[in-house]
Amino acid sequence: MPVFDMHGLLRRAGPLCLAFLMVACASQDSSAPLGYDEARAERLFTASYQDVSDIYIEEVSVSDLAIAGMGSLASIDPAIDVEADGTRLRVSVDGRPMASYPLPASNDAQAWGALTAAVISASRYHSSDLENADPERLYEAVFDGLLTQLDSFSRYAGRDAARENRASRDGFGGIGVRIRLIEEGVLVLSVMEDTPAETAGILEDDVIVAIDGSSVEGLDQLDVVNRLRGRTGSEVMLSIERASEMAPLTLAVMRSHIVPQTVSYHRDGNLAYIRLSGFNKSTVDGLRQKIRQAQNEIGGDLRGYILDLRGNPGGLLEQAYWVSDVFVTRGRIVSTHGRHNDSHQYFPAKSDDLTDNAPIVVLIDGGSASAAEIVAAALQDSGRAVLVGSGSYGKGTVQTVLNLPNNGEFILTWARFHAPSGYALHRRGVLPDICTTGDVATSADVMNMIQTGVLPIAADLRRLDIDTNDDAAVEALRTHCPAREDEAEIDMQVARQLLAEPGLYARALHAQPDTAATQLAPAAGSGS
Repeated sequence: MPVFDMHGLLRRAGPLCLAFLMVACASQDSSAPLGYDEARAERLFTASYQDVSDIYIEEVSVSDLAIAGMGSLASIDPAIDVEADGTRLRVSVDGRPMASYPLPASNDAQAWGALTAAVISASRYHSSDLENADPERLYEAVFDGLLTQLDSFSRYAGRDAARENRASRDGFGGIGVRIRLIEEGVLVLSVMEDTPAETAGILEDDVIVAIDGSSVEGLDQLDVVNRLRGRTGSEVMLSIERASEMAPLTLAVMRSHIVPQTVSYHRDGNLAYIRLSGFNKSTVDGLRQKIRQAQNEIGGDLRGYILDLRGNPGGLLEQAYWVSDVFVTRGRIVSTHGRHNDSHQYFPAKSDDLTDNAPIVVLIDGGSASAAEIVAAALQDSGRAVLVGSGSYGKGTVQTVLNLPNNGEFILTWARFHAPSGYALHRRGVLPDICTTGDVATSADVMNMIQTGVLPIAADLRRLDIDTNDDAAVEALRTHCPAREDEAEIDMQVARQLLAEPGLYARALHAQPDTAATQLAPAAGSGS
């Protein structure tokens, strides 16, 4: 299933990320890691080399991948050196020849997979560092080298990281809370709606002091997460301290399948504020639910929607399509194009507008990437919404997730996506209609620029077809609304004012032609 890499935000996730981790289980794969086995390694590397050769967005030779991967074994033991001299692959230790192998054909994935596994086996015999390294560390070293031949959005996730990736995308067995370690125990930061934690009566700011009768004292974040994880349908007993209670409470919580919530809503006067923090398998369902909640709560007084995509790093391609389809009723939403035949896909709007054509302001910033950029571009190009904020991130490539024999994943770039009006979003990003960066200081400045015609940014400029490999051209375009990653209050102020003044909203909206609806698209691809 195609996904977006979230532009590396999760790749280097550390304590801060763990502090906000949904307590859950990505899968119930409890098998212990196995020792290094040459046959297993051969299958892993062969599959990986073949995948890159078949579907990576640019053609790259298997020999280059393998040689770069084996050369990276030096990250574990700098004494190891792997070099190809044209006819043979030579491996040395501290400058002394250790082994020599004939070079396979350039794109023979099977032969290069076998050679990579054999080189690791031979090197382990001569290197105590490699001998003592966990097999996954050996795999990671090879993949680190291999990835130097690919783009920055392709990546390898080992067994444990892949388990967490699947949890974020597909859900997991858990109780439905976000937690953070504090001195007193495990603080419950929030409780997800319609989850076992909510059913059991766990509240925000509760402090978990024991799990299944064992104190949480001395545990780190990951230990706590692992203890709260479990098979769907199993029970966990929690001892909880609550400020309003004199003695700790004991609550039994039945684990269930949890999909992390990516959609939140609150009423902002007569406006519905909806925030999307990511795109996983439940995002569009959550969006529909929140729209209906807003319609029921505000009723006939509902004057419009603020859809906040700021800081949204992306997620599943199909969800970006379906989210856009909630609002866009005709024309193309997005298209993708790569080297592989299956990467050429077209996604037309199909559904009715769930908001009944109510005014929409979409907020974007420099942290809006991938799937968030698809939604922003689709609503902008279709004339369905006014975009407010700064230029977006510019992560315009599609990754597909490939399962590997070691239960890891290879996230591989295989296509670029294009806005409905045709421009590629890669590197350039989406320019908003109403820019709140640059020379503006207050929302009054922005309103004045709309009144005088300085804003919105001209549609022809936003859709300008540039060479995204041309650094100067990309930079020149992005200077028209410099990216900003801090969520400035001016964005919300401008959104409220636009939705409060129909004339200003119409001026911002109607300055752009309905380009998406004028394109007749072929039938949509599967998106998965």
